[in-house]
Amino acid sequence: MQWQYEIINGALVHSFVDHNEPMPGEVQIGVEAAALNYRDVGIIAGHYPCISPLIPLSDGAGVITKIGAGVTSVNVGDRVISNFYPYWHGGVASAENHQISVGCDIHGMLRSSANLPAPAVHRMPRHLTSIEAATVPCAGVTAWSALFSRGELMPGEHVLIQGTGGVAIYALQIAKAAGAEVTVISSDDGKLERAKALGADHTLNYVAEPAWGEALNTRFGGPSYDLILELGGEQTMRQSLSCLSTNGRISVIGILSGAMASFSIVDILFKQLRLSGVTVGSHQDVDALTRFMELHDIHPIIDAVFPTAEAPACYQAMINAKHFGKLVVAD
Repeated sequence: MQWQYEIINGALVHSFVDHNEPMPGEVQIGVEAAALNYRDVGIIAGHYPCISPLIPLSDGAGVITKIGAGVTSVNVGDRVISNFYPYWHGGVASAENHQISVGCDIHGMLRSSANLPAPAVHRMPRHLTSIEAATVPCAGVTAWSALFSRGELMPGEHVLIQGTGGVAIYALQIAKAAGAEVTVISSDDGKLERAKALGADHTLNYVAEPAWGEALNTRFGGPSYDLILELGGEQTMRQSLSCLSTNGRISVIGILSGAMASFSIVDILFKQLRLSGVTVGSHQDVDALTRFMELHDIHPIIDAVFPTAEAPACYQAMINAKHFGKLVVAD
């Protein structure tokens, strides 16, 4: 018997099932670990138009155990991760390649065995464990896209990263490996010390300094950031704009403080600023990130691993937002 969790009427329900054989074009994965993202909290709260009932979580890692007819891209025994957008192969985002995502439009990875379309898997980074690799598909790829595919980061540029959650810590590790100067802001001095240990050049506690945009401008003699990873949204966007240098960019990733930001368009016009929305990335982004992580021996930061029987507690930990890095479910 195989186990799985389903979201039914807003509740996470654990059950045991007989697993079906993979259909033509599908692969079967023995799931060894699955990771949570903030989106998963929104999904269980009903904020996304997902299938119902739904096996949640876009992110997971494991081993191919069976392949359906017509599949030639992988073999039994291959170690793989899930692909957030199975049908976004490369290039720019479109309505078509964004139609299907794992853990929302098709069943996700919070189960012991998963049948997925073959394009929904990608080889696992060779140097990672399954627990580490499970964090790559959403948080890792989002950080990569925000920095490079959309953010066009260059070595030596100054990056501001908001927070110390999964995407933020991935972005810190990747940006430093790429030769960027990095500032991290957080409400927790302990987390800021941990960010310094990972290479953050500058830190700021935005509770101690609520006008953090002004404080950073004072510290650096004026707006100095080439790229900002915007995770806060409503309560942070205005300050982000204030500390961007001329021709600066913002990669808009999250709306943790709200979705309706108010700011002056004048700054955008006269400073020639660019705002780009980021929703994970394509297969090309996954390929590029995987190679980069292997080249630089980057290991994701795992805050906690919850046994599969305690998956609801992992959700609660995400809601509590005390974590540094990623939260994973694995036995």
